[in-house]
Amino acid sequence: MKNVMRKLAMGGLLVLAAGAASAEVNVIFVEPARYSDLSFNPVIRQEVLKELNKHFLRLGTELVPGQNLHIRVTDVDLVGQLYPGRGADELRVIRHRADWPRINLQYTIESNGQVLRSGEAQLRDMTFMRHISRYTDGDGLHYEKRMIDDWFYSTIVSERTAGR
Repeated sequence: MKNVMRKLAMGGLLVLAAGAASAEVNVIFVEPARYSDLSFNPVIRQEVLKELNKHFLRLGTELVPGQNLHIRVTDVDLVGQLYPGRGADELRVIRHRADWPRINLQYTIESNGQVLRSGEAQLRDMTFMRHISRYTDGDGLHYEKRMIDDWFYSTIVSERTAGR
């Protein structure tokens, strides 16, 4: 019984230590009402921001434990052009390759209160229609997510592995 209690106590400490060392992602959308291209419908606008936030959080699982990534999104221009319809209906149309997705952001990576790296990024994918994506066409933000992935893995993760 004593041995079982000791193992449970050690397991609890390991869980606490792992939680304390886990990476965190904090995303702030700066004045989203002024973004270049989001829905006119406030409910759809919030859903898009929520989905982008969720994607950044999912990528954060790739961070080194103990690192924190702070992202300030300053502009979003989704792929295509948005055409308002009647009522709540809107239609997003991709007519030309010039309708590429764009996101501007500022980022800071810190660990133990020390800033490891920070910068600004202007994410652009002018060849968005030429790439194979792991996201399905049913995902309304699949072009944007792939673009964010490219930035994250080339800027955040590659810097981490280069420093080893």
